[in-house]
Amino acid sequence: MFFVFMCPSMSCLQLDQHEQGKDRAANPRRSVKVFRCQLPKDNEFYAAEEPKGCVGSQCSGGVHIWLCDWCATWKGENFCSHCGNTRYCSRKHQELHWRAGHENDLCRIPSSPDGSILPGAGKVFPGHRWPEYLVVGETEPSSSTSSGDDKSELMGVQGQVEPDVMMQAFMDHFEADEDNTCWASFRDRTERKGSQVLRYHRKEGAEPLWAVSSGSLSEADIPSCIYCNGPLGFEFQIMPQLLYYFHVEKEPDPLDWATIIVYTCRDSCDGSVSYKEEFVRVQFSP
Repeated sequence: MFFVFMCPSMSCLQLDQHEQGKDRAANPRRSVKVFRCQLPKDNEFYAAEEPKGCVGSQCSGGVHIWLCDWCATWKGENFCSHCGNTRYCSRKHQELHWRAGHENDLCRIPSSPDGSILPGAGKVFPGHRWPEYLVVGETEPSSSTSSGDDKSELMGVQGQVEPDVMMQAFMDHFEADEDNTCWASFRDRTERKGSQVLRYHRKEGAEPLWAVSSGSLSEADIPSCIYCNGPLGFEFQIMPQLLYYFHVEKEPDPLDWATIIVYTCRDSCDGSVSYKEEFVRVQFSP
């Protein structure tokens, strides 16, 4: 599990841009931090294999399985005795959820006119600044989805210039500014799937999609793991579309970023530290 924390102030994030290249030990105060927490496959908390069947109420046949509302990992066979709607895999997780605020949630769970709990009532997460969503994984399309009208309009601006000459002139215009060239490529890739909020690569040796060339890291620039001194590798990156879903434009000092790139220990090192801090790189648009 990776936990991403950030200051909701844009001024703090901008100030942090000058500090993110420094040694983490000498600069522990960062506006964006990521922590890794992991368990071995065989552990005392969860079964090694996931439950068989389909999860939740959206099953089309088969065995219906309801997961614990606290961990969302194992079968929720026990109900909250107060609301009768929340499920838990163990008494321990019920106690944790209660202490985390479920006691206060009870007065805000939607109910019917007769006072009973409505089935499938939405969850309320007190204390969370931003809403929670279900993220669906998809494969990136292989080519740009630019429409023919867009191409025609670009051709019209250039008059009778041949397409290859026009493209060369376009590239020459950006030749002196590598950041704008990189940003154009970044926009082309991300617009293939405009709703993407995160990019994750399972292939070893994968590289992030940089928004700008300045501040991008080569293999030699990537620091070592601060716990085992082993190499770090690209894990995932957070995309700017996520800001839309968080409605940050309503904040007094709204956040804005091009991408947030996370590097993690390639060996997934373990040890006495339960939550290990990983390396983060933030980029703005040019």
